[in-house]
Amino acid sequence: MAAVDARRDSPFFLGPTEIRLASYASDSAASRGRLVEEAPSRARTAFQRDRDRIIHAGAFRRLKYKTQVFVFHEGDYYRTRLSHSVEVAQVARTVARALGLDEDLSEALALAHDLGHPPFGHAGEEALDACMAPYGVFDHNDQTVRVLTLIERRYPHFDGLNFTWETVEGVAMHNGPLVGEGVCKAVPPTIAALDGRWPLDLASQPGAEAQVAAIADDIAYNNHDVDDGLQAGLIDFDSLREIPLVGPIVAEVVGTLPERDRSRQIQQIVRQMIGVMVDDVLAESRARLSRLRPLSSDQIRHAPGPVVGFSEDLVAANASLKSFLFTRLYRHYKVNRATSKAKRVVSDLFELFLSEPNTLPERWQITVNEQRIDDDAAARARRVADYIAGMTDRYAVEEHARLFEMETRS
Repeated sequence: MAAVDARRDSPFFLGPTEIRLASYASDSAASRGRLVEEAPSRARTAFQRDRDRIIHAGAFRRLKYKTQVFVFHEGDYYRTRLSHSVEVAQVARTVARALGLDEDLSEALALAHDLGHPPFGHAGEEALDACMAPYGVFDHNDQTVRVLTLIERRYPHFDGLNFTWETVEGVAMHNGPLVGEGVCKAVPPTIAALDGRWPLDLASQPGAEAQVAAIADDIAYNNHDVDDGLQAGLIDFDSLREIPLVGPIVAEVVGTLPERDRSRQIQQIVRQMIGVMVDDVLAESRARLSRLRPLSSDQIRHAPGPVVGFSEDLVAANASLKSFLFTRLYRHYKVNRATSKAKRVVSDLFELFLSEPNTLPERWQITVNEQRIDDDAAARARRVADYIAGMTDRYAVEEHARLFEMETRS
């Protein structure tokens, strides 16, 4: 299937001339376009441009110092939101290629999916959501859409990054439909407002590439959290032996590699776990696609359920692993202590900025619509949330010290 336009006749065009995609893949040449029309690139497909815009975004660079599980200063080895996003992208490209999907779109969605996360991981999100409760809601996925459509300011003629419809839809809906049967939450405010201007088909399934990014996220974070937990000494091999998905792999690896090679043991366990998960996704997804026989990306969107996913056995095994990690890692007392401190930092900053907006940096005293926030409590709360959500762990700690410790320089 052609993935470039007529400009390939140009002697200056350097892009690929033909990309073989499945009939149900998203086709960049047939994209529904951008909210603000732009001339196409000579050398890149529309989805490649979206991917590249994410990599150059300030919000993407800041992921380097945002918590995954361990706060950034606890060690250089542990994953951050940035390294997590890169690992998700690697898995997503592998799955997308094997299924005949557009790799660039899957990669773009994988790299973008965490851009709205505040500092300190889920602790920061919980604290910010609690602070925002009287004024609406804070949802990291909705915040990602805010970053990509409003907050990033790199271009002279529009705010945001002006993605294609397929990338925006994939970011907004990669976890499934946002309205309809089985959906119990209201559509988050930014996504709802954008849908009013540019319908995103919120009741449909997301495109297959978005489904790939979502399952790649699941694969990556479960496996690297096992890796980080083992490296930190918060979980051990013996405790993992009882987990259906991991136990047989641990037994095999520990039985074949000497104990002195513990680092190699950990890496081999994680490597095999990822392989098992990816193989399962490919087998299950191919079976679903074979039953559905979709001829277009729109048929994927109108399918009764996702076409990319784990088998029933893997779903159950993955649930056991998640439950184990929740109890033994995410709720470990050392992690709890860091979580408690993080929530206080976020809450303190929010309360101060909300009550004294003149302490915000000048740019953040203006809404994205260029209106001052002084007399509008809801707008002020949302802008404060935007500011805090964009902070790295390190910057949030430093900002807290500047505002609450007298001996710290402003």
